[in-house]
Amino acid sequence: MSAGEDRPTGRPHAARTGRGLPPPGAAAAPADGGTEARARAAYAALLRQLTVRQAGTAGDSPGTEPARAGTGGAEPDGSPGDAPAGALPEDVARWLTERRLLHSSRAGISSPERAITELLSEHRERLLSACTTLQRDLRAVEDVARLLPPPRLHGHDTVPVEFFTDREQLRRRIDAFHPLTRHELLSMRTTFPEPEVLEESLVTDLRLLARGASCRLLVSASALRRPGAARYVESVAEAGAEVRVATSVPLYLLIIDRELTVMWAGLGSDRDRGDVALHGSLIAACFVQVFEHSWAAASPHAPGAPAGRARTARDYTPREREVLALLATGAKDESIARRLGISERTLRRLMTQLVEKLGVESRFAAGVRAARLGLVD
Repeated sequence: MSAGEDRPTGRPHAARTGRGLPPPGAAAAPADGGTEARARAAYAALLRQLTVRQAGTAGDSPGTEPARAGTGGAEPDGSPGDAPAGALPEDVARWLTERRLLHSSRAGISSPERAITELLSEHRERLLSACTTLQRDLRAVEDVARLLPPPRLHGHDTVPVEFFTDREQLRRRIDAFHPLTRHELLSMRTTFPEPEVLEESLVTDLRLLARGASCRLLVSASALRRPGAARYVESVAEAGAEVRVATSVPLYLLIIDRELTVMWAGLGSDRDRGDVALHGSLIAACFVQVFEHSWAAASPHAPGAPAGRARTARDYTPREREVLALLATGAKDESIARRLGISERTLRRLMTQLVEKLGVESRFAAGVRAARLGLVD
């Protein structure tokens, strides 16, 4: 009779151990003849057979307790029981083996507890192996992703940007850019650095002009009042640079060969926001338009013209007027610095700016001119 085939009802059979029939003591297979139902019946029969055998062995050995049916036919330590299983149909044996209720050698059976433990253990090993494989694959994906170039939108160019929070670092970077200037330098100045820094910039700019590069410099009127600014502007103008002066300019800007744009990233008078250097001709072209618009509205600078000099009392800050008033009283530098709460070095720098701003040559002449302008009583 083939596996899974229903047996005819009402027909007695002789108990035999041939292939396709359960071993002695096995329960009758359910009427539906399904593999699962037949396998459960065969497993129950094997357990009963094993229990009977162990009970008989215990009866032959005084002092040995028979195996209890509640253990599922397993040995007291949970090890597989020894019961003949070779006569099981192939599909029944396979069903039990897959569930670890029957040894793969079909030489014995296991308790349900042991079968569950083995199944969980194998499943855990498969999960650990899968996790290891996934982690290895994830690391491989990350390694490959790091080799990809930065994302780039289709049809759009990216702009490399350098950001500087240290003004000295920016100056060194500009000094590195200047030798690369081949054709044109456009510069818009809202202010100038300290005289010693400006002297270093002058040397670099004169070398650039000597190589034949064109240079246009647009400065604000207030920037020309800075110490050393007039000398710098007149020097580059004599070397061939075009210089124009405007009442005000929108931003600090430097454009090299219409490829590199350096600008101040601060807002208002906040100079702690740093500077940026933008690489690329497209972005440079935008700022060239800003420069050209401001350039067209500015006036040419004539060397030696007093455009940077303050002419009225409104051109001086309260601090500058206070210094001039104290100078008029004949106070010494130490006394003035103490009165203002600043160092003597800061005071001397402030007085140098005032002398240049007044367009005079000495402190005495500064006092005279200040009196004429009504800056002192």
